[in-house]
Amino acid sequence: MASKKELSITISAAIAAGKAIMEVYVQSDFGIEHKADDSPLTLADKRAHAVIERHLTPTGIPILSEEGKHLPYNERRQWERFWLVDPLDGTKEFIKRNGEFTVNIALVENGKPVLGVIYVPVQERLYVGVTEPSSREAWRIDNIVAAVSFANIKENGQKLPCMPLPGTYTVVGSRSHMNSATGQYFEKLQEQHGKVQVVARGSSLKMCLVAEGKAHEYPRLGPTMEWDTAAGHAIAEAAGKKVVLHNNPEKPLQYNKEDLTNPWFLVY
Repeated sequence: MASKKELSITISAAIAAGKAIMEVYVQSDFGIEHKADDSPLTLADKRAHAVIERHLTPTGIPILSEEGKHLPYNERRQWERFWLVDPLDGTKEFIKRNGEFTVNIALVENGKPVLGVIYVPVQERLYVGVTEPSSREAWRIDNIVAAVSFANIKENGQKLPCMPLPGTYTVVGSRSHMNSATGQYFEKLQEQHGKVQVVARGSSLKMCLVAEGKAHEYPRLGPTMEWDTAAGHAIAEAAGKKVVLHNNPEKPLQYNKEDLTNPWFLVY
């Protein structure tokens, strides 16, 4: 279970990281490098990671971040609780300057995300989800540029889902990672539902759209990493949605696996 203090720290860390990202976003040079897998890395990724690490380290809870040191599974497997972080989810979208990138922070307990915070710096939008059975709830609040309490979010934000599902069956697709398997899946949905509307989004915004009620489902039939999904998983689940394996709808995504790559999954 996430404490109020841990929730507060997570919100503050995400917003502070978003500020650091935007300081780079307005520059002409992003300091782009490429990692071993040829994925891009910018100054914004590095600075956001440093900011989040400063906020979370005092909690004494281990941190697994995309841009941090990845400990061997023999060490990680002992963790009952840990922070799972993507300091800048959607680096390709950041480089394209389309605004569809996020800060993702989740608290994972025994392989399950119990708290998720996603901050969208360009939109100044914050999503928060808590999955504890006694306090399962997800919220969205806009125009946030500084730390805000969860009480303020609940008073001034919108509880998720915040709207009825669209009349046309709506599916979220990746802005930068569409593939043939996903295209074939969309074709099957058209056979089942007739007209299908496909909405493209970058980063964890895809999971947020399902949590909000703007889309019926988000199929991810391609590679993702645990830090890409944990925060969105918590928010979607807290909003009453499911995040399950594509080939086993009874089994949710699990975290802190030996291989940090996610299997194909569905959010609906």
